[in-house]
Amino acid sequence: MIPFTKAHACGNDFLIVTEDAAGSHDWATLTRRLCARNTGVGADGIEFFAWTGPASGRIRLHNADGSIAEISGNGTRCVAAWMAASLHSQPGDSLTIETDAGLRICRVNAVSTAGEYSVQITTGMGIPTFAAKTVTLADGTAITGSSISTGNPHFVIVVDNPEFTVAGRSWQTIGAEICVHPDFPNQTNVEFLRVLSPTEIEIRIYERGVGPTTSSGTGSSASATAAISLGLVQSPLTVLAPGGPQTVSWSGPGTELELTGPASLIARGEAW
Repeated sequence: MIPFTKAHACGNDFLIVTEDAAGSHDWATLTRRLCARNTGVGADGIEFFAWTGPASGRIRLHNADGSIAEISGNGTRCVAAWMAASLHSQPGDSLTIETDAGLRICRVNAVSTAGEYSVQITTGMGIPTFAAKTVTLADGTAITGSSISTGNPHFVIVVDNPEFTVAGRSWQTIGAEICVHPDFPNQTNVEFLRVLSPTEIEIRIYERGVGPTTSSGTGSSASATAAISLGLVQSPLTVLAPGGPQTVSWSGPGTELELTGPASLIARGEAW
């Protein structure tokens, strides 16, 4: 039996499995089996975890399809919530998590034990990069956007309609094609952003290895990076996804971006 904890951050859900519990299982195969929505536990991915110190750990993320991702902002925050519960952390405590995109420091802002265990956490997301880019689709349509790295790759498209359509096509269709476009040999996450006010944007997310998702921490960070870099909004910025809002603070190129949002533990169990 494999013990697991299920957590979510704005509806973006993950299983947390220790490396010891995973044992000799092939992690990609195990992830596909446990993340299956109808025949498994169901999740967007598994964070495989190992303690490295009293308040520090290492994670390796596998997406629901078994592929390895450098980092998930929401997944990292879910792991931080799990660590906080294990350590009985209090507001002001910091947790250090090593990811494939580098170290991330998670600061606990608030803890709630009423009902499900929930925390509010600010995570240092590293220094994002920004570059304008145009992607040409199979039918010849040119899509202008921003190529962003927040430790993992993103292509962000600004839209001007509440349906998030692009060139007369749904965002899901456009996202699926751009995700696997030859311009991105390792595939890419795709975000669609609409400006609501100088301090608020709304997004939709097509996540590499998962598909449409309710939320993404790195996607929120990438969308904010694009919107601020293009001069459309200002920091701090509320990023509203279907799963709920997150807050991004960023002072511009060369500085670290900070992401604030919730994470909750919702179940513990064992799987075959």
